[in-house]
Amino acid sequence: MDQLPARIDQPGQSGTWTTREIDVVETEIALLDGVPEGGGGSAVGVLLGGVLTGGPSWEWVFYVNVPIGVIVFIGLTRTLPTEPPTGSRVRLDVPGALLVTAGTGTAIYGLIGAGDRGWVSAATLGLLAGAVILYAVFVVVQRTSRSPLMDLGILTRRPVTSGIFLILVATALMISVFFLGSFYLQHHEGFGALQTGLLFLPVAVATIIGAQAAGRLVGSAGARPTAVASMLIAAVGLAVPAFLQGPMPVVIGVSLGAAGIGAAFVASSTTALSQVAHHEAGLASGLLSTFHEFGASLGVAVVSSIAAASLAGSTDVGFSQAFTFAAVTAAVSAVLALLIVPTVRPAVADSI
Repeated sequence: MDQLPARIDQPGQSGTWTTREIDVVETEIALLDGVPEGGGGSAVGVLLGGVLTGGPSWEWVFYVNVPIGVIVFIGLTRTLPTEPPTGSRVRLDVPGALLVTAGTGTAIYGLIGAGDRGWVSAATLGLLAGAVILYAVFVVVQRTSRSPLMDLGILTRRPVTSGIFLILVATALMISVFFLGSFYLQHHEGFGALQTGLLFLPVAVATIIGAQAAGRLVGSAGARPTAVASMLIAAVGLAVPAFLQGPMPVVIGVSLGAAGIGAAFVASSTTALSQVAHHEAGLASGLLSTFHEFGASLGVAVVSSIAAASLAGSTDVGFSQAFTFAAVTAAVSAVLALLIVPTVRPAVADSI
């Protein structure tokens, strides 16, 4: 379990993208407000993960979130404005909330264990089938509820679905390469947890640079060119460790790939949120956050299955195959982005 330090930064990144998504709708020009903080969170995350894993134990990667959560909660209670409710009270859709939560949890649990249990095992297929059933019931409840949890029509809009596609792929790639890179550096190159964390600092910096560059590009050229360029850069970067082994090729390749992935996060947020009304911003952001988690689970499940032999320590061929799969996925996603992502810029929709 000592491969965990390179993945502790995931919550920080998730929060960064979510914060920025809201800012797009609220201020039009705040797309990159959270990028420096998110990159700094990534840097602190990999270092802290290495310190905890190499010191107390890997379990502290989870324990440390308790005091952090308490501090954040106290801070929110003191800083968030208290606005009295206006208008009529909206009834909470409890059945819908329970169904979508259960469906998402079941799907993620099924994906996480697919690498160990097998993709066609009864347990994996049963969990994924159960998730599909729960989602189907959720759709029925939403269509018949007087106060539905979400407007399902938002999923038929091309900008929103394109943004979901980009966030799904970008997160799958990011978490996959962190997972693969940390395993490779520790188990095949003999680096410790803290050393691995230090080696991943360039990845955090590259993510910042990519996101900053994408913020400028998306404002002038639009989301489609930004999405295509970001995926192509990611494909080139991830192809490096696919063909060249060793610490430096892995760090350099993953860093270049992270620059492209960071840009893809910006493109996904811009695409999904630039054309939604003010009252739909929370729903669209929630969809991005949900598929962010799906992407993380799916990415790790797929690459761990491909690299199974290497993860067990018998060969390093699996790492090359997994990085090759990631590079091909990014390249194919670039082509799909060219076809499906609309050319939108970070501007507030007319209906806001």
